[in-house]
Amino acid sequence: MHTPLLMTADIRAVEARGLSATSPGELMSRAATALAQVCALHLRRLPAGTPVLALVGPGNNGGDALCAAAWLHTRGWSVQALVLKPEPPAANDARRQWDRWNTAGRAWLTPDQLERWLQARQGAVALVIDGLFGIGLQRPLEGAARVVVDTLRRYPTHVIAADVPSGIDAETGAIVGPPGSVALHADATVTFIADKPGLHTGAGRTHAGTVIVDSLGLQIDVQQSGRLIDRHAARQWIRPRAPDAHKGSHGDVLVIRGAPAMQGASILALLGAQAAGAGRLYLGIEAASATSEGSTSPSMADPQHPEFMRRSLIMSTATSPDAALQAWGAADALVVGCGLGVDLWAQQVVATALLHPGALVLDADALNCIAHSETGLSQLRNRSEHGRITVMTPHPLEAARLLNTSTAIVQSDRLGAARRLAQQTGAVTVLKGAGTVIAWPRRHTGSTAAHDTDWAINTSGGPLLAVAGTGDVLAGIVGALLAQGLTAPEAAGLGTWLHGAAADALAAQAQWAAGIGLPASRLPEAVHETINRLAAGHS
Repeated sequence: MHTPLLMTADIRAVEARGLSATSPGELMSRAATALAQVCALHLRRLPAGTPVLALVGPGNNGGDALCAAAWLHTRGWSVQALVLKPEPPAANDARRQWDRWNTAGRAWLTPDQLERWLQARQGAVALVIDGLFGIGLQRPLEGAARVVVDTLRRYPTHVIAADVPSGIDAETGAIVGPPGSVALHADATVTFIADKPGLHTGAGRTHAGTVIVDSLGLQIDVQQSGRLIDRHAARQWIRPRAPDAHKGSHGDVLVIRGAPAMQGASILALLGAQAAGAGRLYLGIEAASATSEGSTSPSMADPQHPEFMRRSLIMSTATSPDAALQAWGAADALVVGCGLGVDLWAQQVVATALLHPGALVLDADALNCIAHSETGLSQLRNRSEHGRITVMTPHPLEAARLLNTSTAIVQSDRLGAARRLAQQTGAVTVLKGAGTVIAWPRRHTGSTAAHDTDWAINTSGGPLLAVAGTGDVLAGIVGALLAQGLTAPEAAGLGTWLHGAAADALAAQAQWAAGIGLPASRLPEAVHETINRLAAGHS
């Protein structure tokens, strides 16, 4: 079983069925209880006497927060509620909570009183229940809501968000509004009915904190959900190795090198492929370079890694594609683009790679060559239509070039960008970044609409990966998994999770705890340890 990620329309549909099948206020009571129980758990870890402040917005999220605050009050915690406007909400369930609060004689704080209330704490922490806005937010936080968020960020608080942190788009993970807009940072988010993609990618991943899902007892019957890639999902894709396995059982990976000055990128890709278990590893080098470089062995790619073999690639304008492919030799998977460059030779390499029958991983400069070519995208699509496997691993700028748009637009809807790329190219797309998105087309539909894609969001990884060379390692990992027979979505999903989990394991060590300064060459060994622990069933 995988953890489903539902879009807003699907959440609304499930909610509507639940409302029709339960008594008035029942779903809000369930949501508030789940929210209050998480708050109570956090309060027990905070200093004794920590007060609770419920932020009450105009919708049902405000009702959830107010009901949760009342639950905590009955169990002995000091609670206070802040309301954006002194007007009762229009929604019936939220209105009932408002009326109960007033009937109990409890007072309201207003946004202009918040700073004075926080100052009275004299630097002590307060637990804040964020019920300002939920999944229906379509405008940036302005006016009183902006005042509340800006004020809270100046004081020590521990924030528990109801359903989604206020200001975050539940589908895209972006902060709602133009640059400069704000959202509330939560330490934890209790999300209702089902998990949402916006809590796991983009700004949403940072703002949501720990995500706790409560279904409210409702059945999820949605066919077109996304999925989270976590340890459990990754474990299902691991292929056990037979006792009689040999190097030929686990595939040949060919990594194409660009300019000699950029050889490090291709070596990192080979190290990634090695860590993920490829059987044989080859470095493809331009024939002219291969003869001019004084290697200790004409077949050795790197004296420091004698297990890496070298192939001389014959590439020129006079070389036919068939002749070039024959010179490249057989390979179960190719990795193209790491340190490749974008010169004429690089463009010829990419054009030839698109014709190769092996599974293909396109990274970095290979994607730039395709983006700058008049026929690159159509050739990529043609490859898919002929049933050849392709995985692309763009970062946001590379994705923007392929989509002929800006990085800001890609980042404003990372899920949408990945799905468009997958549908337009037919390739499995791995859009790297905080909450890496993986999308692949539903080939049986024959549609070119972005909604006819399947997708997933990876849960592993962090700032330790924000250094040159780690993307090359990822490309090699995915190539190795393809060479071992995983499907393209499986290889992309497992490879991305392994890559991030290896960085997480390193970040757990004191010398990398702040996420600073990891050499990319340290990552493959951590990948090797991670995949072996996963395959052996170790935590």
